[in-house]
Amino acid sequence: MLDEFNALLRQETWSLVPSSSHQNAAGCKWVFKIKRCSDRSIEALLVAKGFHQHSGINYFDTFSPVVKSITIRTILSIVVSCGWGIWQLDVKNAFLHGYLSEAMFMQQPSYFADPLRPTHV
Repeated sequence: MLDEFNALLRQETWSLVPSSSHQNAAGCKWVFKIKRCSDRSIEALLVAKGFHQHSGINYFDTFSPVVKSITIRTILSIVVSCGWGIWQLDVKNAFLHGYLSEAMFMQQPSYFADPLRPTHV
């Protein structure tokens, strides 16, 4: 959890602002995932509870950048037919490199709230 939180801070993912009554600050929670590596390490992700938001009020569009399975199969077929090698890599904190064009307010995570500004979002 500490590694994930520090990565969020390094990427300047958020800036704390005073909470106000007109903001609908989403909650957040930690999600844990057991990796398939040989060491079976556990990955911690801090996610916003976006399911409390309302379409047309808190957001207007959603997008999830995923690859279609036919695209992966096509690329693998080309690689095999050409006799090429294939490599895999992991981009740590990949989703932290994107930008939001809208303002998003989220409550501070439990146990990691700023002690000098505990009510900020």
